Amino acid sequence: MSDSLVVACAECASLNRVPIAKRLQQPRCGRCSKPVFGRAPVVLNQLNFDAHVKRSELTAIIDFWAPWCGPCVQFATIFAEAASSLESRLRLLKLDTEAFPQLAQQFSIRSIPTLVAIRQGQELGRVSGAMPLQTFVNWAAQWS
Repeated sequence: MSDSLVVACAECASLNRVPIAKRLQQPRCGRCSKPVFGRAPVVLNQLNFDAHVKRSELTAIIDFWAPWCGPCVQFATIFAEAASSLESRLRLLKLDTEAFPQLAQQFSIRSIPTLVAIRQGQELGRVSGAMPLQTFVNWAAQWS
């Protein structure tokens, strides 16, 4: 087992090798010098999708959502709050299914919000629907 992980930078999506023992010590990106872990969900788009979803070795939770969806908007604050405690163990990602329907189609998203746990492009688990903070943290923690 390796003592480091390849992790995409929260700011610029550049891949960085981060020693596992130093994940909690605010490692900085070798390219942009910003913290690799931003303590907030990363918004996915066409440019950063592969780095965060397929190439990063850190398990990620993707929140598939849309701005018109009431439960999605309500869950967004819970997801953001959870990121402050889960970042560095998990990467929390948000994908607007209206803005990037082709990316959502790769995961056969049928309802929103849907949360998908993924590592290097391989789905580990999923759940649909908004949930309270502690329920979400417990669900997410099983993938860290």
